[in-house]
Amino acid sequence: MLSPHDAGGATQVRAIVANAEDANPEPPRPLMRELPPADPFPVDALGDVLAPAARAIHDRIQAPLAICGQSALAAATLAVQAHADVELPNHQTKPLANYFLTVAASGERKTAVDAEALGPIRKREAALRGFFEAEQSDYQNAKLAWDKARDKAAKAGKGDRTRIKTALDELGPAPVPPLNPLLTCPEPTFEGLSNLFAEGLPSIGIFSAEGGQFIGGHGMSDEAKLRTAAGLSALWDGEPIKRVRRGDGAVVLPGRRVTMHLMAQPAVASVWLNDPLLVDQGMLSRVLATAPDTTSGTRRWREQSPGSDAAIQRYGARLLEILERSFPLAPNTRNELSPRALPLSPEARRLWIGFYNHVEARLKPGGELEEVRGFGNKLAEHAIRTAGVLALVRDIEAGEVGRVEMECGIALAQHYAAEALRLFGASRVGRELRLAQQLRNWLVMAWPDEMVSLPDVYQLGPNPIRDMASARRAVTLLEQHGWVTRVPDGAFVAGKFRREVWRIVRG
Repeated sequence: MLSPHDAGGATQVRAIVANAEDANPEPPRPLMRELPPADPFPVDALGDVLAPAARAIHDRIQAPLAICGQSALAAATLAVQAHADVELPNHQTKPLANYFLTVAASGERKTAVDAEALGPIRKREAALRGFFEAEQSDYQNAKLAWDKARDKAAKAGKGDRTRIKTALDELGPAPVPPLNPLLTCPEPTFEGLSNLFAEGLPSIGIFSAEGGQFIGGHGMSDEAKLRTAAGLSALWDGEPIKRVRRGDGAVVLPGRRVTMHLMAQPAVASVWLNDPLLVDQGMLSRVLATAPDTTSGTRRWREQSPGSDAAIQRYGARLLEILERSFPLAPNTRNELSPRALPLSPEARRLWIGFYNHVEARLKPGGELEEVRGFGNKLAEHAIRTAGVLALVRDIEAGEVGRVEMECGIALAQHYAAEALRLFGASRVGRELRLAQQLRNWLVMAWPDEMVSLPDVYQLGPNPIRDMASARRAVTLLEQHGWVTRVPDGAFVAGKFRREVWRIVRG
């Protein structure tokens, strides 16, 4: 046995301790599996107008190609959704509207892409505002004149109800105000959206390059979330808006269409994708998500390709031409859509049925799509909706969805299925692990000391970890994964002695 008082023994003990300190410990283990690489966005499937535009936007801005393609497809969907409903082989009709989610970190130039893709829509909105302002002035004058004439007619009856009614009938109905000219809005509540549909255009879009405004807004608050999700799901299905309110009475608004495109940072998108209420309600099965790999660090300056301007101009002209067309309205209405049915060609029908059967076989227990069964159940419908959009972009008066558009719709649907498996699977990570990862990020990026105590975590740490129990669970997970090591007897941290202290592993 070695004695520490023996010179040779002491030397050996010190050597053992030094060797132990120098030995490489087991490296920390990740709290969550890293996402596999993104599925490449099938930009060629966007067709002869949208694909060149997406590539041109990518060339001009150097944002990930998937963001550019998603933005062009979402804008095109808004442009055409009023004009037709696609007809399934069982003769059911479905709207062309769709909900898109693009997941990308800050700095991926989402806002710049959104500005390019929505260029024709912004141009149309500006024109509609001009018309609205002129019509609003005429309306106000007409309404004032009508009110005066109504008062005069009522007085001329001298209390005789029959004479008063006859005079008012001759006066005719009150002038109606012009429709609200908004084509897009970034963060509506469902009540606000319903009011806009009552007083405005029957085809609108929820578009935001800062999707957190919507995901974290009033419409998705705890009290309103289910109401908003159910309302948006019903609109996606083509159902009329039905509201019964004490002040407004019963309101039924059929023939309305809404397309949505939210761009969100990964942490914000995860909140949405991980929400069990939205999963169970079915809202997320209606969302087409893509999350491209970053291009940051690869975007060296280069001149724009010669053909990019022409491709963007052609895209803008085509969408603007569609946006300027009159809406197909139900008889005797001014803002109730009556879209025509857009059937599949025989070849497109055959392709779609094959894809439908292909998807169905993969929804069984153990199948490839079992993990995203809700989304998978709507995958064939997503394919046919997207194919219908591409057909109308090619020709707004198209009489059917052709084989090429159906092939493209299926290619896009397969991309969204691959991304759904990747993103929805990752979003199912338990809340405790996500909080531990949040604490880990805070310790590395915001906490200045090499050690941290439990009170430091719940008094100063991330907002969701502001109680002792949550802090202890998060730190314990970090300790189990090797990201912190306990200091057995406590230590001074930030000038105060603490009993529960951990040393931070920053590697």
